[in-house]
Amino acid sequence: MPDIKVTPLGAGQDVGRSCILVSIGGKNIMLDCGMHMGYNDDVDDELEIKAYYAGHVLGAAMVQIKVGSESVVYTGDYNMTPDRHLGAAWIDKCRPDILITESTYATTIRDSKRCRERDFLKKVHESIERGGKVLIPVFALGRAQELCILLETFWERMNLKAPIYFSTGLTEKANHYYKLFITWTNQKIRKTFVQRNMFEFKHIKAFDRSYADNPGPMVVFATPGMLHAGQSLQIFKKWAGNEKNMVIMPGYCVQGTVGHKILNGQKKLEMEGRATLEVKLQVEYMSFSAHADAKGIMQLIRMAEPHNILLVHGEAKKMAFLKDKIEQEFNISCYMPANGETTTVTTNPSVPVDISLNLLKREMALGGPLPDPKRPRTMHGTLIMKDNSLRLVSPEQALKELGLSEHQLRFTCRVHLQDPHSDTDTLSRIYSHLKSVLKGYAVQHLPDSTVMVESIVLKVSSSAEEPDLKVVLLSWCFQDEELGSFLSTLLKKGLPSAL
Repeated sequence: MPDIKVTPLGAGQDVGRSCILVSIGGKNIMLDCGMHMGYNDDVDDELEIKAYYAGHVLGAAMVQIKVGSESVVYTGDYNMTPDRHLGAAWIDKCRPDILITESTYATTIRDSKRCRERDFLKKVHESIERGGKVLIPVFALGRAQELCILLETFWERMNLKAPIYFSTGLTEKANHYYKLFITWTNQKIRKTFVQRNMFEFKHIKAFDRSYADNPGPMVVFATPGMLHAGQSLQIFKKWAGNEKNMVIMPGYCVQGTVGHKILNGQKKLEMEGRATLEVKLQVEYMSFSAHADAKGIMQLIRMAEPHNILLVHGEAKKMAFLKDKIEQEFNISCYMPANGETTTVTTNPSVPVDISLNLLKREMALGGPLPDPKRPRTMHGTLIMKDNSLRLVSPEQALKELGLSEHQLRFTCRVHLQDPHSDTDTLSRIYSHLKSVLKGYAVQHLPDSTVMVESIVLKVSSSAEEPDLKVVLLSWCFQDEELGSFLSTLLKKGLPSAL
């Protein structure tokens, strides 16, 4: 049996730094390794790649890789919940040999999106009302646009005047691409695009670092999302000492980052140069992450119906919990290799075969149930190859299409009987005996001194030396092998004297 090998070089029991090596059908494929593919790359004719909508950020895709009958689906990051600007991830029942899925939120089940949005707007509004500043650390693509649309709509509805800023640079470029590729967004955004581009924000302006010292309330979106460097960290340092201010963490934070520390309640942070930063501002976590939660991961597995699961891009303990849940619920193998560890999965290649309509009708005429695609069923027919495709047809159709004549194979055996009657009378006695025993079969006494039962022919002869010792010759076709064996056993017991 062929094997598929998967080796995480990054994101094995770890969040971030993804790089997955897949060996399938004698080919090595690197996934999510951050390389820019040039125009001079060779294209492999045996390799088939299909993209599915992932819903994580603009342009995000899951990919199915097929080589022959073997296939792997790699999700990358995906989101099974539609939001204000993107649709939900989707995949068909492609039944891959392995589904490699991210597991960032392996043990998390989020509450309803509407509740999270309401809580988010309430917290921001309360902070603004008391004259505080709100920092929202985001990654440049995805959550920034989602939350900008949410706040823009709220500011419009409530007629609020406090300024909202987003940090220039990556986020500004990202907004440009959202405007450019508006057709990749969800249906609502596309529908309203004719009247208004949702990414042309009226209340949200570009941020300048000098604005951080301005008096009065404001909301600032700044990158990066985990407060580990850059402008978001610089603003956080300025605002951390004022209890009126607030930082809202809308996404996942890796252990060791400032974001992770403050979410765990740390009030004193050691910064560069051994300086200590006292955290007095309010810290809130409201998950607007565009990663699938545990419920979403299970939903994707149900949609794709894979034969095996491999978890990447997650924390080891959380992955282990999800692994057990997947194996219990779906009764399939689930793997969670560490970086550098190779997982080998043996595949059972499927060979597609067309079945002729006549053969299916004949099977139905025999009273069998309708074929179930999920359960194997025995089909009696002849397998032929024509035009590079396999077809299962009836033997008669196969002979006709291939221009062959039928050769019938027959089995024979001899049974010795002690019977004092003539050969003709012995044959008549055999006919009567079989007629009484084989009620549901066609038993015939033919003029050519033979008895026929279905395809089985019986003849009687005796020798001149021992006229009472009869030799019964039985001959039958392959399909009546069981019946022929039964008759020979029956005659070996002799004929009833009552005959």
